[in-house]
Amino acid sequence: MSLLIPTYNDYEDAHGALDTEQVYREAYEKAKDEKDQHGAWRFPWSFEVVHGFFKQADDSTDDAKFNYALEDFGRLKSWSQIEQDIKELNKNAKSNEVYKVIFLARHGQGYHNVIVNKYGLDQWHVKWKFLTTDGELTYAPDASLTDVGIAQAKENNEAWKREIKAGAPIPSKFYVSPMQRSSQTLVLTWDDIKPKSKRPIVTPSIRETIGENLCDERSTVTVIKERFGKYGFIIPEDMPENDIDFKYDYRETMPEQTFRINGFLQSLFNEDVKSDNTIDKELVEENTFISTTSHAGTIRCFIVALNHRHFTISTGGMIPVVVKATRRLD
Repeated sequence: MSLLIPTYNDYEDAHGALDTEQVYREAYEKAKDEKDQHGAWRFPWSFEVVHGFFKQADDSTDDAKFNYALEDFGRLKSWSQIEQDIKELNKNAKSNEVYKVIFLARHGQGYHNVIVNKYGLDQWHVKWKFLTTDGELTYAPDASLTDVGIAQAKENNEAWKREIKAGAPIPSKFYVSPMQRSSQTLVLTWDDIKPKSKRPIVTPSIRETIGENLCDERSTVTVIKERFGKYGFIIPEDMPENDIDFKYDYRETMPEQTFRINGFLQSLFNEDVKSDNTIDKELVEENTFISTTSHAGTIRCFIVALNHRHFTISTGGMIPVVVKATRRLD
């Protein structure tokens, strides 16, 4: 039996709080024409979803019941055709356009998820999110995976093996939240699949919503290195030892987090831009397939920033998105 089945809470995570999305869109409309102190566009890239590759982008797909692991990741054509089509799109793209396939993976069940299920979401917000244990389970700070979460990641490992056997490409880059539940999920999902040369990049900008919930306070850089250095994780040199971004009396809003995710996407596509501000077609081809491993709140913000339809992501789940990014011309 699959452990990657969406729940009611997963559906609410994906479809609720529509008013906050509108706040982001209105704020983005005002911010998109801003430039930094060097005169460069703050948001040079705009994004849209390309349809016809995965069922998840189709409005007719029932996201409350859909299980990608049992439906070939939702692909609508063979992997060889997907690769060929994306290659052709990039080949024929305008000079300021890039196409990528981004796999947005959510971590498996963490101990904080168990606490939410145990006491209910209302009591979580009133009491438990401010604590580290209920006397039986320790779930904060920086919650780790439960046995169920480990099993979910291993189910993803088997699903990826099936798809790779069917021709799926291994992503060229792996970005991972600094929270240990996401890092553990990446390690277990890609165990004995990912070449060691493709080292996961610890990426603070794709961490879960920041603040208040103690389960979302990250570990120190020293601890992250102790846990995941042996797996080749790359930690940014400028990442502070302690979690200076975490506030105990303020939780990041969805619009704020979506701006953060938009910033990650800007950086991701900027990696294909040469020093003369032209797009490097060789880098585009090399970096077509991208993996991220993060969180429910983070993926919701990806969905908003990319203008994808709302889609329920189960705990431990994943959604592939074909993205067309267009770089504004001066």
